[in-house]
Amino acid sequence: MRTSNSREPAVPKSAKPGKSRDRAVPSVRYVYWQDGDMWLGYIEDYPDYMTQGTSLDDLQDNLKDIYLDIAHGCVPGVRRVAELQVS
Repeated sequence: MRTSNSREPAVPKSAKPGKSRDRAVPSVRYVYWQDGDMWLGYIEDYPDYMTQGTSLDDLQDNLKDIYLDIAHGCVPGVRRVAELQVS
């Protein structure tokens, strides 16, 4: 029998049985188009960083790489797009 002085290690709720351990996967919007045999595109928030791929999947992989480089601070002087309320 446990007493009020016994301690159990703290277990995060997400690690308890029956709880999902999946994290929400972030998503970003991107603009893309096909030009001949190539797929071109850029992340909507970072239009200066266009990339290409030989397929749509290849383009998406390249966009993910660019996003991660920007998110981890590997790209200096990143220009961003924002919205300004004027009234």
